[in-house]
Amino acid sequence: MKLFLDSANLNQIRKFLEMGVIDGVTTNPTLLAKEQTDPAEQIEKILKMCPGPVNIEVLSTEYEGMVKEARIISQLGENAVVKIPMTPSGIRAVRTLSQENIKTNVTLLFSLNQAILAAKAGASYVSPFIGRLDDVGYQGISLVKEIVCVFRNYSFSTKVLVSSVRHPLHVIKAAKIGADVCTVPPDVLEKMLYHPLSDIGLKRFLEDWSALSKQLGRPIFPFKEKNFNN
Repeated sequence: MKLFLDSANLNQIRKFLEMGVIDGVTTNPTLLAKEQTDPAEQIEKILKMCPGPVNIEVLSTEYEGMVKEARIISQLGENAVVKIPMTPSGIRAVRTLSQENIKTNVTLLFSLNQAILAAKAGASYVSPFIGRLDDVGYQGISLVKEIVCVFRNYSFSTKVLVSSVRHPLHVIKAAKIGADVCTVPPDVLEKMLYHPLSDIGLKRFLEDWSALSKQLGRPIFPFKEKNFNN
């Protein structure tokens, strides 16, 4: 399963790219607004920084406006993916854009019916919002399971991009189900890096090694550097 970072913050994106743990980025108007800078310039920087897919949302809600904005977004970079809202006009726009080989991600998706229609229209990705479904008493991850099952049954090429992730358990469940992508907020991805037993184990190893070093009267790191250019 691929991991995207759900953020428009350059420092956060750079941090996790350097770790090699993210494969792309998702943005939305809210995330871009939080950066309090020119959104067009911010998107341009993200597209240059991230070699993988960068999801950028249209602002229009009518068919003509969405198609026009999507065409402009697609020209910003080969890795640009256009986020289209799950509406009748949005599905129509996805159909038009798919015929032009413009990559799309149908967002704000909350049902299997919506996912099927988006796939039929030619969406590159569908984004079920599992956290928001959890908020209203529905198990969002169950929707992901249904979508993955149906898409496999009928060999849809549309990828399932799990969104509205609230905690690491969402990521684990999405991976077990077989989702193609999970987009993760920085705070959740940060939590995935840590486990208390990892910290305890490292502390114990270092204490034992330090004790041995003092006993032998040698440096903590006893190995000599080799010339790797030879």
